[in-house]
Amino acid sequence: MERRIERIHSAPRHDIGNLMTRQVFPVQGIDLDPFLLLNHHGPQRFEPNNSGLPFGPHPHRGFETLTFILDGELVHRDNTGKEHRSEKGGVQWMTAGRGIIHAEESSDAFRETGGTVDILQLWMNLPSKLKMTEPAYRGLHFNELPNIQPGDDPATLHLISGDYHSHKGPIDSMTGLFTSWITFQPGQCIELRVPGSRQVLFYVASGELEVNGESASAFERVHFSSEGELISAKALDASTVIFAHGTPLQEPVVSYGPFVMNTQEEIREAIDDYQRGKFAGVPLD
Repeated sequence: MERRIERIHSAPRHDIGNLMTRQVFPVQGIDLDPFLLLNHHGPQRFEPNNSGLPFGPHPHRGFETLTFILDGELVHRDNTGKEHRSEKGGVQWMTAGRGIIHAEESSDAFRETGGTVDILQLWMNLPSKLKMTEPAYRGLHFNELPNIQPGDDPATLHLISGDYHSHKGPIDSMTGLFTSWITFQPGQCIELRVPGSRQVLFYVASGELEVNGESASAFERVHFSSEGELISAKALDASTVIFAHGTPLQEPVVSYGPFVMNTQEEIREAIDDYQRGKFAGVPLD
C-alpha cells in the first residue's frame, strides 16, 4: 500500500547573512519527530576573495547533526580536537551529546578562489537517556559510502546509516535512523518501503520528480501520513533527494538556539554549563 501524501511544502528563504538559506522545517503545526530541523544552504556561487561560510565556533547540546555536502566543501573543527575537510559527495555526522563547540567553515583556498556551495544540515533528536552522551564526530568522503542501484533503470541511493538491499551504512545510528540521499537521472526511478511506524523525511534538493502520483520540485518537502509503506519516485529531470526515516521518540522537546533538551530546567543548565566553561576542550579561534 502506498504512503499517502498529506501535503507538499515549499521551503521558504531565511538567508543567514549573505548565505542563501532555505528552512525546510520546522514548520508550524507539523511534527517530524525524531527530526528537528533541516536547512538548505545554496546552491550559491561565491566569488573570489569572499568571507566564506558564517558558522564560526558555537555550542550544541542534546542532539546530532548530519551535514550533506552536495557541492563545494566544508571544514569541520571542534573542541574535542577533530578537524576534517569534506568535499562534494561527503557527509559529516556529529553527536553533540552533553556538549560540543564546533565551527563549520570554508577553507582559505575557497575564500581566495571562490566556488559553489550546496550544503544541507539535518538536526536529529536524541532521547533523554542519550542527551548527555559523550560528543563525537565522523566525516566520510563520497567513496566511503555505499552507492546502491537496485532494480531496473534505477536511481542511486547513497547510504549513510541503516540497512538497504543487504548493504549497511557506515554510521551506526544510536537511535536506529535510516539516512541517505538519492540521485536520479531523467527517467530513473526507485521504490522505497518504510514501516508505517516510522517518520519519513523526503526533501527534493534539486530537479523534479513524480512521487506516489504527485509532482514534487526543487526546494519542496513531501509530507507523508503514517498510512502505507510504499514510496515510488520517478525523476522527470536530473534530481537529488534527501531521504531518511526514524522511529518517533515521543518525548517533550524544549529548544533554545543551539540546545535541544526535554525541559526548561535542562536548557538553563545547558546555558549555565556553557557559560561556566563546562564544554571546555581544545580552544577554537
